[in-house]
Amino acid sequence: MSQGFRGTVTDFPNFNASSDAETLYNAMKGFGSDKEAILDLITSRSNAQRQEIRSAYKSLYGKDLIEDLKYELTGKFERLIVSLMRLPAYHDAKEIKDAIKGGGTDEKCLIEILASRTNEQIHSLVAAYKDAYGREIEEDIIGDTSGHFKKMLVVLLQGTRDDDNVVHTDLVEEDAQLLYAAGEEQWGTDEAIFIMVLGNRSVTHLQLVFDEYQKIAEKSIEDSIKSELSGDFERLMLAVVQCIRSRPMFFAKHLYKSMKGLGTADNTLIRIMISRSEIDMLDIRECFRLRYEKSLYTMIQVPSSMLKPCIAGEFFPEAAQIAYKMWEISAMTKVQLRGTIVPYADFDPASDAQDLRKAMKGFGTDEDTIINIIARRSNAQRQDIRQAFKSLLGRDLMADLKSELSKNLCRLIMGLMMTPAEFDAKMMKKAMEVSETHCSCF
Repeated sequence: MSQGFRGTVTDFPNFNASSDAETLYNAMKGFGSDKEAILDLITSRSNAQRQEIRSAYKSLYGKDLIEDLKYELTGKFERLIVSLMRLPAYHDAKEIKDAIKGGGTDEKCLIEILASRTNEQIHSLVAAYKDAYGREIEEDIIGDTSGHFKKMLVVLLQGTRDDDNVVHTDLVEEDAQLLYAAGEEQWGTDEAIFIMVLGNRSVTHLQLVFDEYQKIAEKSIEDSIKSELSGDFERLMLAVVQCIRSRPMFFAKHLYKSMKGLGTADNTLIRIMISRSEIDMLDIRECFRLRYEKSLYTMIQVPSSMLKPCIAGEFFPEAAQIAYKMWEISAMTKVQLRGTIVPYADFDPASDAQDLRKAMKGFGTDEDTIINIIARRSNAQRQDIRQAFKSLLGRDLMADLKSELSKNLCRLIMGLMMTPAEFDAKMMKKAMEVSETHCSCF
């Protein structure tokens, strides 16, 4: 089910393709190029507008804008800008082509793209690859991969997954049992069953299958995949499951992995920021904040400003900083935010406070009740509950929750219960603690 636009890059108001084409032409004239002007203009236009600029550029100057940008720019900056100028399907096609050319294969890139794209995006990718390179993408991937990994990639390339609203109610339990019988219940694994079910059923259907599987196997489908499969095939199937559960969370995890540790996976960072900027970056940002207790802003900005001086050479590559600038600029454009949490009807803070207290009394904690109440109230209503909890019971709700909940759930619930200002203050404090820790290396 579509939630509407959840991206961060929208159409630029008062857009004039010819004027923008002229600005870019002037930025590349003469000795050197005005990278700042190029960056500011391209990152603040939507992809559709960039295509109009490209057409206007050719009409005005008889030259291809992308070829001129390639000639004028270098390194990761060139990769970022040129990638932004391509249509989404052609960008994916270029990433796939780069992943399989040469002596090795970038399996992580293949997994990220093919596990996460919709049927429509897959069909556009296949057509774009054929148009750009005169070859069939399926043949090229078959020639560069092997085994069950190759078979699952081919299935995904068909783009024939059932539509999201298709649920075969009579097959949910049967599919869960099939997966269990293909792995946990027998010696060895029937990989073909995993490929058939996970490669073809709809997102909604599979979410129900995963719940049923948990009841049958008494473990998650992810845990079974980890124990039954291996190598690139295991990583691909885990990516498919993660995307079925939540695409935004899948990309939030990949963004985090691309930036943690010493160095940055530039291509992954750029690819995700570009491919999701007009689809679901707002949701990715929120998933990132909830999972890692820091904002995407903090994760990208802190290493560049605080950690780089502590390391010989460039700790946080130029491309990551540029990708952040794209994020920062696009986040300033006017986006109609469509929040997923609205004030709860028939709200009674005193009743909610009493229910939360009951959920934390006695032996054990009723975490489901706590989640159901807090996740369904707006932030303003949660503050009313905090006040009612203190007035009625003389206790600090935040302190009680902190002492009763397990680590990961506690992080999520505490983040939801804070006011936006409290949450920002907490993030700022964490950022400064990181700064102090790394500056001790001087």
